[in-house]
Amino acid sequence: MTSGRRNRGGDGRILVGTLPLESSMRRILLASAVSFALAACGGGKDAASTDATAAKPAAPATLDEVELIPREALFGNPERAIVQLSPDGRHLSWVAPLDGTLNVWVAPADDLSQAKAVTQDTARGIRNYFWSHQPDTLLYLRDSGGDEDFHLYAVDVASGDSRDLTPFDKTTAAVVGVSDRQPGAILVGMNDRDPKWHDLYRVDLASGERSLVEQNTQEIAEYIADADYALRFASRARPDGGVDLLRRAGDGWEKYDEIPFEDGMTTGFAGLTKDGTTLYMRDSRGRDTSALFGVDTATGAKTLLHEDARADIGGGLADPATGQVQAVSVNYLREEWAVLDDRIKADLDRLAAIGPGEASINTRTLDDKTWIVAYSAAESPVEYYRYDRGDGGKLSRMFSGRPALEGKPLVPMWPLELTSRDGKTLVSYLTLPPHADANGDGKADKPVPMVLLVHGGPWGRDGYGYSSYDQWLANRGYAVLSVNFRGSTGFGKAFTNAGDGEWAGKMHDDLVDAVQWAVAEGVTHQDKVAIMGGSYGGYATLVGLTFTPDVFACGVDIVGPANLNTLLSTVPPYWASFFEQLARRMGDPRTEEGRAWLTERSPLTRVDAISKPLLIGQGANDPRVKQDESDQIVNAMTAKNIPVTYVLFPDEGHGFARPENNKAFNAVTEGFLSQCLGGRAQPIGEDFAGSSITVPTGAEGVPGLVEALQSHTQEVKR
Repeated sequence: MTSGRRNRGGDGRILVGTLPLESSMRRILLASAVSFALAACGGGKDAASTDATAAKPAAPATLDEVELIPREALFGNPERAIVQLSPDGRHLSWVAPLDGTLNVWVAPADDLSQAKAVTQDTARGIRNYFWSHQPDTLLYLRDSGGDEDFHLYAVDVASGDSRDLTPFDKTTAAVVGVSDRQPGAILVGMNDRDPKWHDLYRVDLASGERSLVEQNTQEIAEYIADADYALRFASRARPDGGVDLLRRAGDGWEKYDEIPFEDGMTTGFAGLTKDGTTLYMRDSRGRDTSALFGVDTATGAKTLLHEDARADIGGGLADPATGQVQAVSVNYLREEWAVLDDRIKADLDRLAAIGPGEASINTRTLDDKTWIVAYSAAESPVEYYRYDRGDGGKLSRMFSGRPALEGKPLVPMWPLELTSRDGKTLVSYLTLPPHADANGDGKADKPVPMVLLVHGGPWGRDGYGYSSYDQWLANRGYAVLSVNFRGSTGFGKAFTNAGDGEWAGKMHDDLVDAVQWAVAEGVTHQDKVAIMGGSYGGYATLVGLTFTPDVFACGVDIVGPANLNTLLSTVPPYWASFFEQLARRMGDPRTEEGRAWLTERSPLTRVDAISKPLLIGQGANDPRVKQDESDQIVNAMTAKNIPVTYVLFPDEGHGFARPENNKAFNAVTEGFLSQCLGGRAQPIGEDFAGSSITVPTGAEGVPGLVEALQSHTQEVKR
């Protein structure tokens, strides 16, 4: 189970494990990150693509006329990703392959040819790093085999020396404070004393020594510290599923406000200015969608900064020197930005000239003279720019993250508003293969097979943007439809709360309604629809084949739970603060009534109904949806002689991070879907190379899989 704005990432993974559930209560306004939609602008690099008079290649009449994009280009390692500048502007950094594994590289900002790798990971790669304010020191997080016991490391980029700042078994680091006013230290939560609760420590970056700031004996879920690392605010879950908001009182805490259960997904802290005078809150209390408020920390007076009746407040941009919020986003069909500080309006207008997609400001130097900007659109993978605010605002393109995709037949993504059977608006996204939309208007010219791609969470959402999964499936001949079913976040608390108690109920009805819309609109045929997804999307896949077996032709389940009782009995211990939210929104395994509900809504209970082909992918180290979830349904199907193909990776967790494993699973998926729906498939070929793939059962169910496994085994033995 996960949370997050999108379920698909530009590095080619279905993002089924990017954020824990508790992230819904964390700050959303970061000091150096913003993503804004530029759909209304023109005159940029992609202007010709929207000019009706511009010359265009002839539209393909058949799928065979469309170039087949190799899986390596879509799902292999990016050439560069997560590009950042150090706060002092001296270093440019990014992640890129080192001997096939993603590591952090650093170069002088004015001479990229001098880049060198400063990390030496040989396992799943580094995907989460950031700069400290200690000169030449960056920080990164890594776990072991996907177990999500993330350790925090510090690297001296000059010497290459690396230090584990959280060298304790079964410990997940939670970074609470990184401040230019305290450059030699950071605040880190560690749960080595009690796996349920993070104690707060000040960690010296040079020595690695930690000093206790507060032992978490009050079951604090989140700490808010100011720029001098003084604790100011905190939150604590209540037994009724609500949240108490606390403020510092001497050496202790006092309650000053509370969040009711129904606002738990849409209300929380959103940042603190560096001088500590303004606390930012996203708040849905007394309203439906969450708005952004500034709260005077001395008087408690609240000021409304931005609201939108259609959708919740999303991301934000804050001044790196003061922490003052300068712009805020709302994502309905696409992300839209409101400027709160006119001092950056001209800068954002200049970035709008890049193209009609979305730009993200990855980092801003502390003096705010230089920004690193990432640009992408649905049909354009990420490319990176340096923006120098002086000299009238100079924008310089640096490089593409995936140059192998340049010139490939990528296709648009079309936002939609569908209507459920009971009248709810379901924001959705449709991607059509090029031969099925000759004039590029987002309307299907003819029905084609379709994949219903379901996001994880379920307390996350789908959104517009580049997705390697959508592009891959469209290139193979499938329409791709993603639906923000009730329970999804971002559209107000009423829509999110409408999913409570509706697992395998109205949440699934929304997905079925979307399929019926696609059939009625001529997007697909009734008998040519597959369902696919990760985490909750994997659960939805299993529900599709057990609760509504006549709707879908086949299913692809990636780390999806099959038994909701065992799922809730094995959640990670550090989710303790949010267990009441889970129990109230799903079913309470501590009560007879709750256990009965969880049993009734579990696909495992209805395994006899499975009559369509099923492919399951699982990571053996998954701490959220444990391997036993997949084992249970595979064993039940095998005992009843119901065919299933089960792919297991011993070095993965909640999703497949290693590109070798991701390519391997997608190669299997491609053959599986081709056999089920009739799309085209690139042969497995060498896409098992370097993978840990195992297939405990059902290899014969996918064309070429038995032979590919035999060849792979022989290659490994060599």
